[in-house]
Amino acid sequence: MSEQSLAPVKPRRPFFLRRGPMEALAVGVIALGFLMLFQPFLLVLYTYSFITLLVGTFMFMIVSKFPE
Repeated sequence: MSEQSLAPVKPRRPFFLRRGPMEALAVGVIALGFLMLFQPFLLVLYTYSFITLLVGTFMFMIVSKFPE
């Protein structure tokens, strides 16, 4: 007879509460902000690039506090 742990199985967290995927999403938003900042074609993208960078940075700061 094999020994199994009697500890209850933790349910997986929803996607938006997991650290890894949300950190990747935050880094993607930051990268999008940089691309918007350095593109020479559309002024509207340049206009919203700083806000996009700020949102990505704040998102990363918050998500990095999530448990593993």
